[in-house]
Amino acid sequence: MFESLSARLGSVFEGLTRRGALKESDVEAALREIRVALLEADVALPVVKDFVAAVKERAIGHEVLKSVTPGQMVVKVVNDHLVETLGAEAVEINLKARPPVPILMVGLQGSGKTTTSAKLGLWLKGKEKKKVLLASLDTRRPAAMEQLAVLGSQAEVASLPIVKGEPPVAIARRAMQMGALEGYDVVILDTAGRLAIDQELMAEVAEVRAAVEPAETLLVADAMTGQDAVTIATEFNEKVGITGIVLTRVDGDARGGAALSMRAVTGCPIKLMGVGEKLDALEAFHPERIAGRILGMGDVVGLVEKAKETIEQEEAEKLARKMAKGVFDLNDMADQLSKLRQMGGLGSLMGMLPGVGKMKKALAGANVDESILIRQEAIISSMTPKERAHPKLIQASRKRRIAAGSGTTVQDVNKLLKQHMEMSKMMKRMTKMGKKGLPMGMPGLPPGGLPPGMMPPGGGLK
Repeated sequence: MFESLSARLGSVFEGLTRRGALKESDVEAALREIRVALLEADVALPVVKDFVAAVKERAIGHEVLKSVTPGQMVVKVVNDHLVETLGAEAVEINLKARPPVPILMVGLQGSGKTTTSAKLGLWLKGKEKKKVLLASLDTRRPAAMEQLAVLGSQAEVASLPIVKGEPPVAIARRAMQMGALEGYDVVILDTAGRLAIDQELMAEVAEVRAAVEPAETLLVADAMTGQDAVTIATEFNEKVGITGIVLTRVDGDARGGAALSMRAVTGCPIKLMGVGEKLDALEAFHPERIAGRILGMGDVVGLVEKAKETIEQEEAEKLARKMAKGVFDLNDMADQLSKLRQMGGLGSLMGMLPGVGKMKKALAGANVDESILIRQEAIISSMTPKERAHPKLIQASRKRRIAAGSGTTVQDVNKLLKQHMEMSKMMKRMTKMGKKGLPMGMPGLPPGGLPPGMMPPGGGLK
């Protein structure tokens, strides 16, 4: 998400920060480029106008143009206004109500509402330790109720038994009754959607809302709908009243205009975002971290949180002890590859690393794709325990056997061994450097930030 906007803004800021003193004309030229970049990212025109005007007012001020690093000050001004536009601070799901707390999920058909309902159920169960009940109110779309039941089963979250022919309001009341009788903390109500906004849809949602008085009415919106997302959000907010927004398919949208526009136009906070197809691919929306990703500053806090969720403390300490001795065998490399995939793979993590733009281009130029992680795990799995512990044993005949066993080539095995050797050398150098070296203990990532096996052939990034 925000890849194209991040790239455009990156080039604008690079030009500004290279210069010593800035003239007013320099800032105005940069603001024109920022305006174009925002429009190309599908940000709504009124939002763009307000954003550029607010940045201009501060960026051309005395304290910026006369500062020691005016270019950096302009970047800070843009960052501050990005955070403000996205919502200033993260807003949590409101669970401060008498249980069972009703959460109403609304939106158009195809926005990912049913999947998001199951994701939210799993998220509340895992993060908030809540007992959650899922209920489908979609009596129109074929197999919609069955779909939610299947997703609920996969997430190990209970779902309301289906009663054919029951109207949506009656289903909602039955769900709340079951929630109260069986001690559920939260009831998630997945309403029906339409291909377009119509009065019948709004009337049905309004009727359900009046019947259950939800603590949250969350609009589920597809990030890839661009400018239309603003219209959808405005309509639902005016006709039904929404308390928050969940953006789906964030991982597939390189522009990101919907996120900037919807918050600014409706005034409703974006609370969550779907970052993948898996049921655990749901994240809280943190404006300051998203602004950091847009401006290429990364999201190191988010990266550490993701790592903590994946890596056991004991495992991390064990690896740190081995690394302190300069030991890093193929078992360790396999473990790091596995953890990297659990954290969402390279694509998910790249946007969280500071200064990632150039690295992305370098990796793209080297034709590196996510499947290399799986191939390298397969290669290591085809080795014997002795070979994994002592890579120097792996000579010609063993390489052929390993390649055949993993469905790869001897050249692939050689590349992996070379990358492992380079990583081992890096570990030893860092151990000698001690505290002056790069941070060693980032779970799931090797020192230097580039995941194992992700270096282009022939060594590091040029």
